[in-house]
Amino acid sequence: MKAEKVDHICIAVRNLAQAREVYEETLGLELALEYVAESEKIHVARYYIGEVALELMEATGPDSEVAKFIERRGEGVFLISYKVEDVEKGLAELREKGEPTIDKTPRELMGNRYAFIQPPQRLCGVLTEIIDGSFEPDA
Repeated sequence: MKAEKVDHICIAVRNLAQAREVYEETLGLELALEYVAESEKIHVARYYIGEVALELMEATGPDSEVAKFIERRGEGVFLISYKVEDVEKGLAELREKGEPTIDKTPRELMGNRYAFIQPPQRLCGVLTEIIDGSFEPDA
């Protein structure tokens, strides 16, 4: 498996409206897409900076991974997602190498397949995702 590029970076935030205001005013970012992912229990604002997306993620429930992250570490970089050719093949290659993954099969959201590599400590404390789909601003 080879990472082709950084697909997106996610930042866990307590208050999405406040974070949007700061990022939009400070960096001049323009909102590309806002959505709620019930399966992940998150409310997301997505921006594009060149080809890389930046997502501000607010938990929609206290049991979401974003809420747990903020409770443990505070707001900040939650994950980095890398584009790969095929997530399913990537997971198989990782297993062949003896690398642990959170997911045994790809998850799906908005037409994208993705999976998480485990544990984050192995990758310098950063939750790492592989993805083979492509979010589009008009999706």
